[in-house]
This record gives sequence, C-alpha cells and structure tokens, in this order.
Amino acid sequence: MSELAAMQPYSTRADSGRRIAFAGIVASGALAIAKILIGWVGGSTSVIADGVESAGDVFTSGIVLFGLIVASRPPDQEHPYGHGRFEMLTGLGIGVILGLVGIAISVRSLDRVGAVHAPPQLYTIWPLFASIAVKATLSTLKFRVGRRIRSAALMADAWNDSVDILSAVVALTAVGLTLYDPAQFLAADHFGGFAVGVIVCFTAIRVVRDTSLQLMDTMPDPGLMQQLREAALRVPGVHGVEKCYARKTGFQYHVDLHLEVDPDMTVRESHDLAHLVRMQILASADWVADVLVHVEPWPGPDNGN
Repeated sequence: MSELAAMQPYSTRADSGRRIAFAGIVASGALAIAKILIGWVGGSTSVIADGVESAGDVFTSGIVLFGLIVASRPPDQEHPYGHGRFEMLTGLGIGVILGLVGIAISVRSLDRVGAVHAPPQLYTIWPLFASIAVKATLSTLKFRVGRRIRSAALMADAWNDSVDILSAVVALTAVGLTLYDPAQFLAADHFGGFAVGVIVCFTAIRVVRDTSLQLMDTMPDPGLMQQLREAALRVPGVHGVEKCYARKTGFQYHVDLHLEVDPDMTVRESHDLAHLVRMQILASADWVADVLVHVEPWPGPDNGN
C-alpha cells in the first residue's frame, strides 16, 4: 500500500465534510433571515437573539468550509506535514467567535428588560420549531462525518448546531411563558435571549478547549496507540517498541516510532525492516498519515521490555 493510497480515503471524506459545511451555510442563512424578520415584526427578543446566533452560524460554517478546503491540500516544500493544522485553527476561531456572539446576545437581550411593551405574537414560535428540526439533522450529520474524518472544525460546527437546538428550546420556552401570562412574564422573553447568549458562551469554552488540546499535540486515545504497537510487533524481526508518539496534523496523525531490532543487523537490513513496519502501520491504521521509524538495538530478553 503506497502513501498516496493511504491518503486517498481522507481526500474523499474531506469532500463530504465540505458538502455538509455548505449545506449548513444555506440552512443557517435561511433560518437567520426567518427568525430575525419574524422576531422583529412579532416583537420577540428571544427569537431575534436566536436569529442572530443563526446568522453567526453562517459565518462559522463558512470558516469551516474554507478550513476544510485549505486543510485538504497536499504537502508541499514549505509544508511537508501538509496543511491540516489550518483546519484546527479554524476550529479555534469558531470558538472565539462563538464567545463574542454569546456575550453580545446576552448584553443586548437585557437592554430593555424593564421596558413595558406589547407581548410577542404567537406566530414567532414557528421559526423556532423549524430551527430545532433543521439543526438536529445538521448536527447529527456533522458529528458523524466529523468523527469519521477527525475534523476539529467540523466537530466544532456540530457542537454549534447542537447549541442552536438548546437555544431554540430556551427561546421557545421564554416566548411561551410571555404568551401564557404577559402581565407576569413579560420580561421572560428578554431573559430567554440572555440565556441563549450564556449557552453560546459555554459552548465556545468547550470548542476552544478541545481544539487547543489538539494544537498542543495531545496524544490520541491509548487504545489507538496500542493499535500502533501491535501492528509493529506483527512484523517478523521486530523485538520491541521502545517509544511511540503521535501528533495530529489535521485529519490524521504523524507517528514517531522507536523500534528495537537485533543489534547484529546490517544497516540495510534494519532499514528494510523499518520500512516494512511503516507500511504495516499505514495499512492497518487509516488515521495515520505517515510514520517516522527510528531503529534501536534490542537490549536482549533479560534487559528488554
């Protein structure tokens, strides 16, 4: 199996990620227009706040789409590990943008909390129901594809869509309380908008944390690392694996492996064995982009692993 063959499935999967990101742009744009217009005409702060959040989704999904396009570019002379980390940076950018949007929504929602005005119209709840249905579908698809292609940006966008569902439910509850008893719960619509902003801020913290861990070269799950060790040990002539590290560089991981071999091997023989180990790992772990194998002398059964 060649390096090119190992990379091809991820190019195809990145295409599916781009298609979903584009669908998110279209859906979020339509929902944002509907919620802002209907919330404005119908006099609902919660619905307008949720519409502003959806408008932010158009921008964040656009960032995700751009990030996926750049990240899927092949390695070049200046970027020998590829452009995958740009995709992580877009995920981090989404988290920062979500935080700013959440703060803005919360502040704006409380501006007129004590003002006396007419309650919102009943029809303002319909775009919220539509938002729950559409975002549930989008978040499910983005989580599924994001996990498969290991896309930090698409996963961040999926979390964003999940927050949209929660924020729509909060806005729906707030509008419902105001409609139920305007005299007692007139301010509920404003507090609902504030709650939407707080939810967005908490999601922003999670997204920033997850993408920052990846940018700091956090190791993958121990089970995945064990998979690499077992693949290397299946190759005849390998006596042990002294060290094994992996860091994410986009959709996949680059692996550093310290292999223990017979100290009496020639340089050519140890080189050929290292090449076999590299190809074995690439064939058995599609989440690995490449493997750098360092050969070490086996200390023997009494002093080894």
